[in-house]
Amino acid sequence: MEKEAAENKAAGDKFRTEFAAEKGVVKTKSGLLYLVENPGKGKTPTDADRVTVNYKGMLIDGKQFDSSYDRKEPLTISLKSVIPGWTEGMKYIKEGGKIKLVIPPELGYGQRATSGIPANSTLVFEVELLSVESDK
Repeated sequence: MEKEAAENKAAGDKFRTEFAAEKGVVKTKSGLLYLVENPGKGKTPTDADRVTVNYKGMLIDGKQFDSSYDRKEPLTISLKSVIPGWTEGMKYIKEGGKIKLVIPPELGYGQRATSGIPANSTLVFEVELLSVESDK
């Protein structure tokens, strides 16, 4: 398991370096990489808001591990209850916006393997922000 985790980290590091070189990609202090495909025009979410999104989550090899599109139903969730990479990334778009997030393991699931996601995986999400509401 440790060998696989180390290999995942190395492959993720390489993937993130290559993605960071693409036009329009921004790297934050935390290590999150993002590309705004459409900034949107509505409300910008805060850490304490609930968002409704359509999204697709993939590993760096393109293998999809989750998708609201496949379920044919958007996800509504508090930004307090998602991985740190999502909480940070949602702040860079407004309602109606679309973003691609490349999340290092430290802002994802880290050393913990979880349903379809090996330990130390870099995660790639394509997210459409449909709406923002205050989480009371």
